[in-house]
Amino acid sequence: MLHEDITALPDIYSHEVSEAAVRPTPVRSLLTDDMEEIFRFAIRELTRGRVALATLVEIRGGAARALGSHVAIAADGRFCGYVSGGCIEAAVASEALDALSAGKDREVEYGEGSPFFDIVLPCGGGITVSIHVLCDARVLSQVLTELDHRRSAGLRYSRSLEQLEMANPPERAGYVDGVFSTVYRPRTRVVISGQSVEVERVSALASSSGYEVVTYMKRELPDIDQYTAVVLLHHDLDAEEAVLHAALRSDAVYIGALGSTRTHRKRVDRLDASGFSKAQIRRIKAPIGLFGPTRDANSLALSILADVAATRLSI
Repeated sequence: MLHEDITALPDIYSHEVSEAAVRPTPVRSLLTDDMEEIFRFAIRELTRGRVALATLVEIRGGAARALGSHVAIAADGRFCGYVSGGCIEAAVASEALDALSAGKDREVEYGEGSPFFDIVLPCGGGITVSIHVLCDARVLSQVLTELDHRRSAGLRYSRSLEQLEMANPPERAGYVDGVFSTVYRPRTRVVISGQSVEVERVSALASSSGYEVVTYMKRELPDIDQYTAVVLLHHDLDAEEAVLHAALRSDAVYIGALGSTRTHRKRVDRLDASGFSKAQIRRIKAPIGLFGPTRDANSLALSILADVAATRLSI
């Protein structure tokens, strides 16, 4: 009997080594925290094999990312996205590979309150991440379709049912009755009107920041929705009038106009004479930007885009 146990050991050891050898090593495939890029990665990888979607569902104390942030993990170990500042994403991917292997969802805690004492979050807080084994790409594709049509979308994840489905978009991501809901909003569109070096700088910076940029050049007025920022960079009040009037009648999230305080007083008088209400006129940020007066195009572009970003984050 003893002889049989001893001779069996090499086979068991060989099997364990084989399992470890074939287990993929997590490696970041794409350096992005853009949700649309993360979903496209997941959809693409689902055509090649299995994929897990990790979601930040709880924050204890401080955290580097917002609730609802994602990491998508392919079965070969490649992943993209963030649920923290980059310090635990490989560990999340490792857990996701185990979930894919078992074919079962799981939930993992990191930082404060976590059993992983060797994984400490720099912010000092703690987070909980739910890992869902995706069955198909339909729900992710539906979210992207809604966003392409400039509509908000929502997903609802039930840990007990291991189910991810479309839902009405909530105001904020979070748990309601044991179900975690996430909201996705269209990319910020920046409509820029003007003909100057400032237009070029603002357009370049907005594009590099991931915003959708539309430059208005006195043709057909662009679509302006609640996720649109309108940036007026004219040195002539007559030149800005058409797009400014359209913006004030829209749900634009931000309306900013170039010009001094004196110029803005003239703008207000013109708008008042055109029948716009005081509430409508108060929506205009003038002088434009977050920093106050600037003396060069690059500083102005930074000031404007910082103001747009701060306004968009507040909704």
